[in-house]
Amino acid sequence: MINAIVFDVDDTIYDQQQPFRNAVHRIIPLVTDNDMHDLYIRFRFHSDETFCKVAKGEWTLTYMRNLRIMESLKDLDYPQITEATALEFQKIYEEELDNIVMHDAVFETLNFLKAQNIPISIITNGPTDHQYKKVIQLNLLNWVKEDNVIISQATGFQKPDREIFQLAEKEFNLTAENTLYVGDSFENDVVGAKSAGWKSLWFNHRNRQIPAGEQAVQDIELTSFAQLTPTIKAIFAE
Repeated sequence: MINAIVFDVDDTIYDQQQPFRNAVHRIIPLVTDNDMHDLYIRFRFHSDETFCKVAKGEWTLTYMRNLRIMESLKDLDYPQITEATALEFQKIYEEELDNIVMHDAVFETLNFLKAQNIPISIITNGPTDHQYKKVIQLNLLNWVKEDNVIISQATGFQKPDREIFQLAEKEFNLTAENTLYVGDSFENDVVGAKSAGWKSLWFNHRNRQIPAGEQAVQDIELTSFAQLTPTIKAIFAE
């Protein structure tokens, strides 16, 4: 029986593609609308793949951020951009992130969970200050206690490391088999949660494919925001 729920932030609580799209249009207008989704998916891939090097002190955050947009463009055969353009893209992207808003379906879901007194927590990968700024921008502390937020850089672990989920169990007083993790990344959120013995909901609203060689281990998969609230209500009505 599930009695607690933990959420990812990026592209789960809010639509991360919108600020990304806005920044690309402003700084790299050569990118076509038809390529925007694929470019975003590559951007997320390179971000997830390389942040561990920042966490280990092998790369600077600036180098990683420049590389992820430069490599994403290269993956789609766009002309190489300069480091100066990559820096400008990151600056505008951060400005666009200041305008993020919670998706209506998530708002409805969180209100339901709060009314049912279901414990809600957050685990998110990324730089501490950057991610906490999103928590505040999204008003998440209206539903989540400040002590129930884990940001990877502050811990020394990152999803999909089993240790970050085990840390959450200890800090948030969770029982693995009774906890549901909700996130959009198969590799980070589904594989990570399952490795720790948690239940997982793959919020696959981007309709991504399971990576080659991986098995479908998610307990639940949703492909649209419209499915979120009724699914969560059904889980906690059991």
